[in-house]
Amino acid sequence: MATLRPLVKPKIIRERTKKFVLHQSDTYVKMNLNWQKSRGIYSRAGRRLRDQILMPSVDYGGNKKPTPSPEDTPNVSSKNSKANVERAAQLANRVTNLNARLCSEENE
Repeated sequence: MATLRPLVKPKIIRERTKKFVLHQSDTYVKMNLNWQKSRGIYSRAGRRLRDQILMPSVDYGGNKKPTPSPEDTPNVSSKNSKANVERAAQLANRVTNLNARLCSEENE
């Protein structure tokens, strides 16, 4: 079953597009600019004080909505599990742990 897709793909708006740089890497030639988290307790950037370099976090993500994938858990009966898997197939969703509690008649 083919899924319906929108004609125009929505543009993902990023809050920040500049790269994060390593703290104090501009003062030393031997330090490269690639970002590493400053873990020292005396570091101003590591303590996230005001007016320091910005550090990556979840807040800088885009507006892309995550698509939840249903999981077939063991505490659901096999009848309901089978119905859930069929419904997910109709909605074109990928189910994790797909074969949970689905035993064939030959094994019993």
